[in-house]
Amino acid sequence: MATYVFSDVHGHLGTLERMFDRVSPSEGDRIYMLGDMIDRGPDPVGVLKFCRNLQQHHGATVLMGNHEDLMLAFFADPHGPDAYVNWAINGGLKTAEGLEKLEEDEIDDLLEWTRGLPLSASARVGERLYFLSHAGLNRKGDWAAPVLDEGADDEARIAALTKDQQMDDLVWVRHEFWGRPTGLVGTDGRGIIAIAGHTPTPYLDEIADRPDRPGRGEDGLGQMVRVGACDQTGGVADRWDIDAGCAGGYGFGKLLLLRLDDGEEFYESVREGE
Repeated sequence: MATYVFSDVHGHLGTLERMFDRVSPSEGDRIYMLGDMIDRGPDPVGVLKFCRNLQQHHGATVLMGNHEDLMLAFFADPHGPDAYVNWAINGGLKTAEGLEKLEEDEIDDLLEWTRGLPLSASARVGERLYFLSHAGLNRKGDWAAPVLDEGADDEARIAALTKDQQMDDLVWVRHEFWGRPTGLVGTDGRGIIAIAGHTPTPYLDEIADRPDRPGRGEDGLGQMVRVGACDQTGGVADRWDIDAGCAGGYGFGKLLLLRLDDGEEFYESVREGE
């Protein structure tokens, strides 16, 4: 059984379908989708349906992203100008156009499914526990201090962490997460690694502390970046960004499917016109 994570498809259904056709996770594999299925790309509704099908028929865990949050805020108050403008300027018109082509009951069904998406999850692979959310997390208090004591188990540390997290911390945070250690990995390198998307890796160069490589690969497109390896973390990168810039479309980024078992990175570029 393998464990895969991906994020930030942003309406690029063709790219997503090619990725899954190529990698072809088996029925027993675990799949985590970290949000931002919609907006910007040509078929956001198709991506919503693809990910819901992954959940229903493959047991995948699908998380809420900030773009799903924007969509739900609009539908909670369709006549409110702020919600519409906020969604529209963030690429929501593509999603709205796609939804308008559906029957009303199908729209309601998709919105109800989206409202029920969790904000975070955890996955254990071998000896390592991973904390998964769309944007990261926002540690309260002293960032230099570990979460609980060194003797606490990982599940207790995650419980202590998530009880202080608000929705905005998990789906919108950016600089506060990428700019400093989480306190979840100790000086011995043991602990919880946080995996998120939300921030396209080409933008990490300016805000992340100790990225392991540039946010763009040799091909000029986005690539995964691991952040934060230092003495405080025992040389382990405690934050991983898996948003390789698919939102930017052709010529900017790629879709990444990461296999946690061996760290293998599978990329699929967005093709011109999609």
